[in-house]
Amino acid sequence: MHDLSTRDEILAQMRALGNPSAREGMERFGIQPENLIGLSVPQIRLIARRTVRSQRLAEELWATDIHDARLLASLVADPEVISEATMDKWVRETNSWDVCDACSCNLFDKSPHAWKKIRHWAGDDREFVRRAAFATVAAIAVHDKTAPDSVFIKALSLIEKYSFDDRNFARKGINWALRSIGKRNPVLRKAAMACAERVRDQNTKASRWIGTDALRELKQR
Repeated sequence: MHDLSTRDEILAQMRALGNPSAREGMERFGIQPENLIGLSVPQIRLIARRTVRSQRLAEELWATDIHDARLLASLVADPEVISEATMDKWVRETNSWDVCDACSCNLFDKSPHAWKKIRHWAGDDREFVRRAAFATVAAIAVHDKTAPDSVFIKALSLIEKYSFDDRNFARKGINWALRSIGKRNPVLRKAAMACAERVRDQNTKASRWIGTDALRELKQR
């Protein structure tokens, strides 16, 4: 099979495999896309392996506003090429946690702009923009084996600052970042547990859950 290199042939391939009835299953997981082809994540990853990596093509796929195409865009975009403006645009236009997490874990975490965007997005009141900040922190903690501890210590201060946010996807993203930092190494585990205690002691509904849940997991390691 030849590589897929144009938006139209990619969409044709996606529609040939799609199952629009998949919406019902997605809704059970809190995903309610309005424009859906109905592909599984393994199917999207299979198409990604046949698709040339191209930032231009990724932006064309994103512009379709099709849920599945936006997931694919996160896999074929070029983290070394994507601009800060495009990263900002994509997080502003994201309306589901799976697209948010796909962009954060497949793309944003590898961008040279990642830490700058994390600081900027964390302070944004929009739920999925804030989630993108902390999902990207979590992804860097897992994927970037060379990052110094100092960058994650700084990220802990962002976690403390925004742990008041009780919106479901925001607080889960913050919790995810905290747990991922703590799992990175013994030094960061100690720092993350101390942060989790401070977060818990902020004593808001969100902070109590974020801190308590993170402590429960990190104490088991």
